[in-house]
This record gives sequence, C-alpha cells and structure tokens, in this order.
Amino acid sequence: MAEAAVFQGGSSPSPARRWLRHRASALVGAVLLTGLLGGTLPATAQAAPRDASEARSDADTVDVSLTTFSPAAPVAGQTLKISGTVVNQGKRPIQDAEVTLRVGPPLFGRTGIDRATERTDFHPSFDGTPVDDSFTYKLPKLASGISRDFSLRVPVDELNLGADGVYQLGVTVSGRTGQHSFSEVLGIERTFLPWQPDALEKKTRITYLWPLISSSHLTSQTTSGNQQVPVFKDESLAREIAPDGRLGQMVSLGRDLPVTWVIDPDLLTSVAAMAEGYRVQRENGEGTVAGESQEVAKSWLKELQQAVADDEDGTVVALPFADPDLASLAHRGKEVSGSLNQLQQATEVAADTVETVLHVEPSTDFAWPVEGAIDSSIVDVATSAGADKIITRSDSLQDNLTYTASAARPIGGGTTAVVADSRLSKAFQGDMLSSGASTPAVQEFLAQTLAVTLQNTDQQRSLVVAPQRTPTASQARSMAEVLVALGAQRWTQPMDLVPAAGIKPDPSANSKVPPASRYPAALRKQELPVEAFQDIRDTQDALNKFSVILTQKDRVETPFGRAIDRELSTTWRGQPVEAAEYRSAVRDNLRVLTEQVRLIKKSQITLSGRSATIPITVQNRLMQDVDRLVLRLSSNNAGRLSLDGDRGGVASRPIEIQAGHSQSVKFDANANANGQVRMKARLYTEDGKPYGPEMEFTVMVSEITPTVMLVIAGGVLLLVLAGVRMYTQRKRAAAQDRAAAAGDGPDGGDGPDGGQPEDSGNGAPEGPGTPGADGGSGSGEDAPEQSPEDSPKEGPRSEGGMGAADPGQPSDPTPDTGPETGKPSGTGEKVDR
Repeated sequence: MAEAAVFQGGSSPSPARRWLRHRASALVGAVLLTGLLGGTLPATAQAAPRDASEARSDADTVDVSLTTFSPAAPVAGQTLKISGTVVNQGKRPIQDAEVTLRVGPPLFGRTGIDRATERTDFHPSFDGTPVDDSFTYKLPKLASGISRDFSLRVPVDELNLGADGVYQLGVTVSGRTGQHSFSEVLGIERTFLPWQPDALEKKTRITYLWPLISSSHLTSQTTSGNQQVPVFKDESLAREIAPDGRLGQMVSLGRDLPVTWVIDPDLLTSVAAMAEGYRVQRENGEGTVAGESQEVAKSWLKELQQAVADDEDGTVVALPFADPDLASLAHRGKEVSGSLNQLQQATEVAADTVETVLHVEPSTDFAWPVEGAIDSSIVDVATSAGADKIITRSDSLQDNLTYTASAARPIGGGTTAVVADSRLSKAFQGDMLSSGASTPAVQEFLAQTLAVTLQNTDQQRSLVVAPQRTPTASQARSMAEVLVALGAQRWTQPMDLVPAAGIKPDPSANSKVPPASRYPAALRKQELPVEAFQDIRDTQDALNKFSVILTQKDRVETPFGRAIDRELSTTWRGQPVEAAEYRSAVRDNLRVLTEQVRLIKKSQITLSGRSATIPITVQNRLMQDVDRLVLRLSSNNAGRLSLDGDRGGVASRPIEIQAGHSQSVKFDANANANGQVRMKARLYTEDGKPYGPEMEFTVMVSEITPTVMLVIAGGVLLLVLAGVRMYTQRKRAAAQDRAAAAGDGPDGGDGPDGGQPEDSGNGAPEGPGTPGADGGSGSGEDAPEQSPEDSPKEGPRSEGGMGAADPGQPSDPTPDTGPETGKPSGTGEKVDR
C-alpha cells in the first residue's frame, strides 16, 4: 500500500505561471469545442512528442482506478480528495512513476460528457493540463504486475475552475519504461467534476424510483390443518432481506433518501408469511423442514413499515401482484383466452396487500414494462387493467430535441407516459462491487444532472430515474451515494412520482408510441412463450372448477391464485426452464388436491331380480366439506337396465360430503332383460362441468321370472312328497316284521332268555341312527358332517335381497356409508358399496 500523499515544494506558483496555466486552459477549451463541432485542431494542439498509435499503446500500460472522490460536488474552499489504485500491466518495470491530476475544460452539454466517456486514448489536447507539481503523488519503482495505492489532496481553489458547468478530470500515471529516456503518460482514468457552487433559482426536479422487487419464492403448497403454514422453495429470500442482503440494504438505505417506493406486493406477502412461520422444501424435494429466518422477516417488515410511515409526503407505488410481464402478455399472451383477466386479478389484489402489510394506501395507477420498453400493444394491455400512467424510458420513446424534456407527456386515450431518463436510469447497471466502478459512475450521474439543468436555466424540468428492477446491494449503495451528493440541492430538488406525472408536458416532446415492430429484439427473445399462457389458462380453469365445490374457498383460491399470478412474473425472463418447472409444480399440486374428491372404483356386479339398488361411493379426503356436486350414473342399454323407475338410462344425485368422509349414493335399477350392461358414473359441478375422471363398471343382469319360480317350487314339492312316501313305506315294513316275530313264540328265542337285547316296546332301540329319532326322513343313516370345504359357499350376493348378505357390506336399507377406504371393490361384487 502506498503512503499518504506528500506535497513536493513548499511555495505556491508564481503569478506568471498562473497566467500561463489559464492561457493553456483557454487554448485546450477552444480545441475541445472545435473538435465537438467537427472542426480541425490547430497545428500546435496536434503536436505530440510521439505519434498517436504510440501514445495509445503506452497509455494502456498502467490501469488506473478511482476508489474515492470526495466531495462529489465540491465548492470553493474545500479540498478535493482522490484515491485509487494503479497496476502495471506492461512487461517492463516503470521508473520515476508519478500520479498527477489533470483539469480539462468545461464540457459542452450531455453530448460532451458522452464523448469524454467513450474516449479511451490519452491526448493532451483533450485531457487538459496537470495541476501544480506540488500535488503530484510519487510512486516507487513499479514492477510488472504490481499494484500501488495512491492518494491526492488538492484544494479546489487550485483547480482554477471558471464558469459553472461540468469539468473533466483526468488522473494520469507517468514514468519511464526503459524504452524511452523521457517520462510519458502510461495510463489515465477520467471522471467528472460538477461545478455549481451557488444554488440555481430553477432547479431540475429529480424523481428516483426505489424498487423492492424479488423473484418468486413461495410455492403453491401449504401444510394441512387449519393454519396452512406456507412452504418456500428455498431460503434465498431470507438471505435477501438479511441486514447485509440486497433487500435489507435497499430498505435501510432508502428510508433516509428522497425516493418513491415501487413495490411488488408479492414480496410483502412472502415476507409476511415468513414472519408468521414457514417451512422450506428439502433439496431432494421430499418433504419440508422448518424455516429459520422468522425473526429476520419480522425485522425487515418493521423497518419498511417505519420507512414509509416517516415519509409523510411520499407515495408507495404498488405494481400488480408478482410484477407481471406486460410485454409477454401483449405479444404472446393476449391471444390466449383469460390472460388479460390474470392481469386484472393481479392488479386488484395489489392495493389490498400493500395496505394490509404496510398500513398505507398505495397508488396502483402506474404500469412499468420491462426496461421501460413500450409499443402500442404493451400500452393497450397495461391500460386494460386500470393503469393510466406508463413508466417508459427515453430510449424507447425518443425525443428529437437539443435538450432534455420533462418526463410526463400524454400519449392518447387519457394515458400519460412518464419517460425516465435513459442515461440516468442505466447509470448503475454494471458491477458496482468495487469502488473503482462505483466512483466514476456516481460522478458521471452528477455531471449529467447538472448538464441538464444548465441546458436552459430559465426553464425548470422534471427528470425521472427508473433503475433496474432488482439492484444488487453494491448498486443500491452507489444509488444512495449519488442521492446523498444531490442533497445540497444546488441544481436539483427531489420530487415524488405522482406529482412528477402531473407536470405540464413539453409540447415539443415526442408523444407517439412506437409500433410493435420497434420493440427490442433482445427483450422479445426473453418473453414467456405462448405455451406458458396456455398452461396458466388450464391451471386457472382447474382452480375455478375446483373452488365451486368448496365450502372454504379461500383455503385454496388464495395460495393457488397467487401462485398462478407468479407464473406471469417478469422475473422469469431469461429462465425458461425454471419458469416451466414452476408452472408444472403448481399444476401438479392442484391436481393432487382435486383428486381428494373422487369416486371409489367398482368391479363387476350381478343384479338378480326385477329391481334392485346400485350403490356408488364418493370419497372426500379434504380438510373441508364439499357440496354443489352432482353424481350422474348412466346405462348404455336402458332397454335392459333402466334407472330411477323409468325407461331412462341416466340418473343424478346431489352430493354433499363432510371433510374426511365417504358417502354411498344409491340408484334404483329395474331389470328388463338378462345380459351385460356397461355403466358409467361421473361427478359434475352444479353448472354441468365434469369433475374428475369417469368411472366405468359392468352389471350382469340375471332376472328370475315367475315361471322359473313356479318350476322351482314344483320341484321342491315333489321332493317333499317322495320323502314322505319313503318314510311311510319303511315304517309299515318295520311293523310287519315285529308282528311276524311275535307269532313265533318261544321258539324264536327273542325273549330275555334268547340272548337278544330287550326291546323297549317299540321294536328297536332308538338312537342317533334310528329312523325317526330326530324327525328325519327315516333314511336309516346319518348325513355326513360337512367340513368347511364341503359347506355351501356363499355365492355372489344378488342385488334386490335375492342372495345372502355379504359380510362387511351395508344392507340395502342403509342410505349412506361411513368413512371408507379408498380401495376398489373386489371382483365379482354383488353387494352395495
């Protein structure tokens, strides 16, 4: 690191030397003015120690960067402090190196600043004369690749600044490389010094937009239960709102600045959800974990609420929810039905969201297309949702004037274009992480604003600055630095966006909106494709159909409605894969919910008899009741199987099911002929839209007619009569045998002495095997005991009460089932389900 600057020589320059320097400055000023006007340089001015190509080569040997320029807009009596770093990018070491400040002539308007910025070569005729040698910083030998810090302190009075205006300052490094015996300029960094020591009477009014916009972080998922804890895809938002994060810096810096807050309500919704407690998806996508930044979210919200409350005269501008891509809607989504309704919906939600979270009433009159690029179709889309002020940019709505016109201008149809200054809006789009990039950007911004003010000091104008939508933390610090530098209000004064949009327009300013063919091709390539809007339409249609049957619609409409809004977000530009994945995730999550209300699949059933009931089970696995559903059952052969007591083949039932329950809905069926019938069951909403997939099953009709019943009864009667006849014949034969035995007397040996068992008087011992002992048929032998395998198997139960009851199934008289499993019924079902 280099030491602090030392001052060489104790005495001040003589009056003669001062006179010479003034003359030299005048000469250089005349040369520069001639060059700007297209003239040729005088021969004395063109003279150089070496040719131009050699000068260009040597001037690139050392890289010079400025890290400090203070004060940014000095006044007489102050000391200018400039510090920075030099790096030897050449192959040779540099001897006798020194850092010198050069003061150029006043620059002619904004064009002069632009041309000075574009120049990269050193030329003494344009880069001015060095200040006194006493303010030169000496460097030690600078070897190849070595960097050194430097610091210059120069009293402003020593710069010999003349009239008010913008001056070019150049910090040069001179030295010897061994290639030449004399010292030469080896590197230069240019910057600008705005010189306006006294306040002007008519100052330029500056409106600086301060955007609080982020990408989509919330998913469409919530946890089950009454609280519905939101689920984030990651913790990136927590990092953004942390004190050292991008959005944390935007709020902490913006609260002390004269800015207009431009806020995406989705950001407020997301942070408020974090503050109430949230969960985060696991990296592998399986399950969630508890979020860890609840206190960070609370702190950020509190600071933002305080910032907008302190700005009593300021306005909070609310963009439509999730900052929809207006250009994509205009160029690709307008032809897809329902797309403009999404923009209207996002606009309506915006005001309520901001007022709920920040407790201020926002303005929703402004639309802000990407990078302020507009065409006639974008204006039409933006105004369709109620906006009557379009924030555009001067490189889109271009003026052909010699001065900078005020921002507001009418563009027809009661719409006002607020034209942000292109140069100022893009001033901090680069990498501002290093001071070497930030310091020159701040000085150029200040120079541009002073140049605008000095274009015509008799006419007061209004400028709007619309920076990039998502500034980095370093860009936000640079933006804040320039606003602090303008705080003295010597040539500018702050103004809010709403009054800026109402400034009387310049009649000479361009108010003709360019056609769609003029829209930048690079921006058009980043737009959402037509397929994205088709996906959004399909998801919205599915949500509309689903919400009709819900008794607590907000539990579904709010998270999914806002998720659909996020699918239109401007932040998806340049991320087609991520955008498609997000749309798919929302669609899949909604489908999972809608499938919680469904029909339980049925297998083939058999219907025996002329009439019966066919049960269909509807299941609701949601955490809320559902109603306004209709279950419709149809037969493909009404002549064979009709429904609801007539010859019709279609029957309907209204459906209302409690949360977590199932309901069995019964339909009366009449069999007219035997055979197979294909049945179709489907749920519909009350307005006739199909809900869920169609379920098909088969009914086998097996009707038993009166004739068949008569034949069966006759057969049973014949069997009974045959049994009675056999029993009578056997009993008669037994009686005859006993009579014959009694007639033989003692010769027969049948008495007690004859060794035969003594009869009890009925001729035979009665026991289990005795015919008639149990009132049986008298067959003379017991029926074999039936094993489980031989027992009569219960065949498929017939509908209409003709068969045996199936265990575990409700009987026909029961109107509804309780909560049921979602498993389909078994094959060959013949019972109510």
